[in-house]
Amino acid sequence: MDESLALRGLRDKPFELLAALERRGRAATATPADVAAREWVGVALRMAGELYLIAREETREVLSVPAQITRVPGAKRWIRGLANVHGGLLPIIDLRQYLGSGQTPQTRTTRVIVVNHREVPAGLLVDEVLGFRRFADSEFSGAAPPTIVRCEQYLAGAFRRGQEQWPVLSLRLLVENPGFLDAAA
Repeated sequence: MDESLALRGLRDKPFELLAALERRGRAATATPADVAAREWVGVALRMAGELYLIAREETREVLSVPAQITRVPGAKRWIRGLANVHGGLLPIIDLRQYLGSGQTPQTRTTRVIVVNHREVPAGLLVDEVLGFRRFADSEFSGAAPPTIVRCEQYLAGAFRRGQEQWPVLSLRLLVENPGFLDAAA
């Protein structure tokens, strides 16, 4: 109530009134740095019926499956081929097939997650991308749950919320793995 009286007192001083309104607006929408630091944001995806998370900073973008993917002769089967994305060539990798869990079926929900890595360009084919998920740091556990998809060596813990467990798939661990880099058949 005191704030509204103070604003009424500035009725004849438009500049001071605007400055006071701006201060109030900034204070109402400000996020304290410690709250933002305690929040983790990741991209949620579905692979072989399981839910996974990828750190937002490890993901450059999410794309629909390119219409034209050119097969690369002499490449391993999990390399679907090369696609022209934004004027550059991007290797498209079937993530499930690379992990030894069968080929990713191409449906209307199939997406390509472009890895945010300086040296290894890669687009990972996944069953579905569910969007961003936010978790508090307190929901993190260093122990990842067992998964159907054989990706234990690439998991960096998990977030737990209620009955749901969200394993965190590290794209950095994945693309820097010697087996991933050895694409020749």
